[in-house]
Amino acid sequence: MDYELYELSQQLGQLLASQKKIITTAESCTGGWIAQVITEVAGSSAWYDRGFITYSNESKIKMLGVKHTTLETYGAVSSQTVAEMADGALINSNADCAIAVTGIAGPTGGTDEKPVGTVYIAWAYKNQDIKIIQTRLTGNRYDIRREVVKIALKGIMLT
Repeated sequence: MDYELYELSQQLGQLLASQKKIITTAESCTGGWIAQVITEVAGSSAWYDRGFITYSNESKIKMLGVKHTTLETYGAVSSQTVAEMADGALINSNADCAIAVTGIAGPTGGTDEKPVGTVYIAWAYKNQDIKIIQTRLTGNRYDIRREVVKIALKGIMLT
């Protein structure tokens, strides 16, 4: 167990429980890791609704309603796609807030425009503007994915 991520999940759970809020996740490059660390916390079913692991473009379209034109125009790793992922997670769940992530964890898949380590993270609350960041992380695949989980958990608590 990764105790740092577990502690962040516990803190998130305490915050959401105190606000009587429920969260959902939409993950691409993390492959469900955010959902996994959230559900490590006993009692998380009181504040975690569901997770969408949408690794392929087709799954982003079918499960979250990401527009085909968004993927064609901007790519899966973009602020536009992560925003639609967050919106889709809220629409297709019983949650009040959402975390969405998409990126290139490597070691392959990067381009000059979007190198390995390029990640977009979105935090959304119903009826509020979505907060999105783009970051470039370094390290191996594990390091990049772990850092995304950490940033995502911390970020939702600040949003």
